[in-house]
Amino acid sequence: MISAPTGGCFLCAEGPKFRISGVKCAVSVSSNDSAAANAVGFRERPWKIADARLVLDDGSIWKAKSFGATGTQVGEVVFNTSLTGYQEILTDPSYAGQFVLMTNPHIGNTGVNFDDEESRQCFLAGLVIRSYSISTSNWRSAETLGSYLTKRNIMGIYDVDTRAITRKLREEGSRIGVLSTEQSKSDKELLEMSQSWDIVGVDLISGVTCESPYEWMDKTGDDWDFNSDGRHGETYHVVAYDFGIKQCILRRLASFGCKITVVPSTWPASETLRMKPDGILFSNGPGDPSAVPYAVETVKELLGKAPIFGICMGHQLLGQALGGKTFKMKFGHHGGNHPVRNLQNGRVGISSQNHNYAVDPASLPDGIEVTHINLNDGTCAGLAFPALNIMSLQYHPEASPGPHDSDSVFWDFVDLMKRVKETA
Repeated sequence: MISAPTGGCFLCAEGPKFRISGVKCAVSVSSNDSAAANAVGFRERPWKIADARLVLDDGSIWKAKSFGATGTQVGEVVFNTSLTGYQEILTDPSYAGQFVLMTNPHIGNTGVNFDDEESRQCFLAGLVIRSYSISTSNWRSAETLGSYLTKRNIMGIYDVDTRAITRKLREEGSRIGVLSTEQSKSDKELLEMSQSWDIVGVDLISGVTCESPYEWMDKTGDDWDFNSDGRHGETYHVVAYDFGIKQCILRRLASFGCKITVVPSTWPASETLRMKPDGILFSNGPGDPSAVPYAVETVKELLGKAPIFGICMGHQLLGQALGGKTFKMKFGHHGGNHPVRNLQNGRVGISSQNHNYAVDPASLPDGIEVTHINLNDGTCAGLAFPALNIMSLQYHPEASPGPHDSDSVFWDFVDLMKRVKETA
């Protein structure tokens, strides 16, 4: 039953006095009486109303509007400060088990395309944004963001105060949350779900790695290749461990003249050595490095056997394999605008980062150098162990999305393989 409230009050000015008048609707309109509704000017709302909730484990409840898939999902809430590249973020396997909140308020305006995928599917738990663009405008756009998420069974919400949630995460740290469009579930049930789940200690790599080895050959397209000068003419064979590897890493390595064999996270070190690689890459990946002791053991077995390059999760696994410790950060680093200083040459570059764990440099044995630091909080952003031909970075040199300041480290890895091969 829709009616104006009886006894509603309006204040009417009559000189210095006021008169109180009661107003009552003379026509009752039921939800199934469309003719009566049209008669008095009632129409269906032209806008979407809040139909979703994000319930955090501290008890806070955030009403929102849904797009993409429906249902209920649990995950860790993190914020990403990138201004562009939401499709690359959606398909980055390192976000497995996480809700990604974009601090840039306007998302979806460029749609999605088939060229910017970073993996075979979306692995994140959900997307949280301020303003969802109902129209798309980009010459490469093939689909709307909402349709894309629906087909991939990924939940999204919008019209939520992302600034307030970001401040909460910065002040209190990353939180577990439950995203739901199911009205049958009470707030208490969703809160209990968020408080009974934890991402720490969970092996997320096993859910994103490839099932069997394969060869990668695609290079960065000519239209997008920005750093093609001075590459080696010789081809170097790299075995890349897939802990959740991004395809742009593989394209950049191929563009620098590498022949790449991608292997699963559980691939035995003995099988890798049988391939006689010129170098070994330990890739990025999701979650807690301490939750994958099998990967740490594999890294240990390969130390000193060939030049090694670790990226993100690979960097953390190297830290543990070399005798160091890792720790969970308060809210992590997620975005394409993190300043990093190269301690070897003093240069500062802007980097693309996505990680919730870091290596404790004080726990590392002698001989291991900290080569890069994050200028936002001073955490370790790169390591080198010259005695064993090891180099690693805590961030993404391939960016995608993000700046290209660190692309030259692929050259450094190729140069390391060249020097080792020449002195063998």
